[in-house]
Amino acid sequence: MGRLLKTLSFVPDDKLDWSPAQGCKSPLRIAAHCGVSNGNFIKIMKRIPFPEMKPEEMMAMAEAAETAVTSREQAVSLVEESCKRVFETLDSLSPEEVDSLVETRFFTAPMVFWMNLPARHMDNHAAQIDLLQTCWGDYDWHM
Repeated sequence: MGRLLKTLSFVPDDKLDWSPAQGCKSPLRIAAHCGVSNGNFIKIMKRIPFPEMKPEEMMAMAEAAETAVTSREQAVSLVEESCKRVFETLDSLSPEEVDSLVETRFFTAPMVFWMNLPARHMDNHAAQIDLLQTCWGDYDWHM
């Protein structure tokens, strides 16, 4: 979370919605994606099943949730609140749950995979924002 939000903080206001091509996510959309995804990772760790729907329907729901975030402040709040809930979820897991496998509609993975995924996911997306910054000439390292 720290790296993602710090990197986002260096994005000028006029570049928050900038993307290099149609279909590419902007810095604001990347941050929103991280906050929305954290909510899904929490559901998986809590073993809350996703509604039965086609993958493209799930993608449309995620897109709607992400595009509803229209300001830096909303994105930062979403990421911070979702991370707070991730930490609460991690703290609530029993040793038996930590050592278990979690089955999803898509694949089965150890709980530890899901426990680490929010941080890895945000770190990877922070790197995407770093790349976007180089597209508009910002070559400073903002870690």
